[in-house]
Formats: sequence, C-alpha cells, structure tokens
Amino acid sequence: MKNIVLIGMPASGKSTIGVLLAKALGIGFLDTDLLIQQQEHALLQDVIDQKGVEYFLDAECRAICSLSAENTVVATGGSAVFRDAAMQKLKENGIIVFIDVPLSSVKRRLHNIKTRGVAAQKGKTVRDIYEERMPLYRKYADITVTSGDQPIEKTVSALLNALKEQSI
Repeated sequence: MKNIVLIGMPASGKSTIGVLLAKALGIGFLDTDLLIQQQEHALLQDVIDQKGVEYFLDAECRAICSLSAENTVVATGGSAVFRDAAMQKLKENGIIVFIDVPLSSVKRRLHNIKTRGVAAQKGKTVRDIYEERMPLYRKYADITVTSGDQPIEKTVSALLNALKEQSI
C-alpha cells in the first residue's frame, strides 16, 4: 500500500485525522513536524524565530526528503507545499490528500499563530497564509476531503470512502 500523505492548513486536523486514519487502516503514522524537531534539536517555533522562515522551509524539505516510510499515514506541516522537492518525494510512494478546511474554521482553531511553529513571514495574517497556500494544496492533491466543524470521525470516514473509491 502506498503512503497516505495529509496536507493542509495549520489547525486543519492533519495529525489528529492521521492518527485515527492509521488506526482504522492498521498502518503506521508519522508526523513530519516531529521529525523536523528531532533533526533540528529544537521546537518548530524556535527554528523559525532563530534561523528564519526560509531556513525552516529548507529544514522541512530535508526532513521530508529523508523519509523512507512505507504503508504509513504521513501528516505534514502546513508549509510542506512550499518546496517542490519535498512534495515530489511524498508523491513517489504516496497518495496526497488535501484536508480542506474553510478559512473561518482555521481562524477559529488557530489561536497561537505566533507560537505554533507556522512558517510565515512576520505580519502575515491567517487570511494571507490561507490565500497563499490554497493554490499549492490544490496543485499537489490527489484527493481532497472537505472538513470543517463536523466531528473529526466524519472527516476520517469521508477520507476512508475517498480512498476506497481510488482502490487504495
């Protein structure tokens, strides 16, 4: 089975959905944000604050390109789509699933944008980040699952159905 790679905005539920999806499928789970923290020996926000957004994006790309996962649900950071090399690596052995969450839901969920480890230039609003990333999420997605204020289990169920339709 190919990896199932989750992309989408920060606070879209990629990690939570990923864990539940991995349990439902009986496969592994990997969160690339945790991999970055391990490789950088620092919290995501500390990397961004101390070394800058571009360094962070390159570190994220290095972490993703170092993956050798199989039969795994992979939750990526929301900024993974900024590096084509990272996305091509994920596509090599993965189905890319975009967890599409409306801006209003992201704004409501993303309270801690300055401390959460969101790769964005200073002064950018949640709307700015959303509008910048949406075309990239759509570009790389093999499957799009819309989520919002519904229970997370409904999103996981919709994702499982979408995967079945793709014969995965």
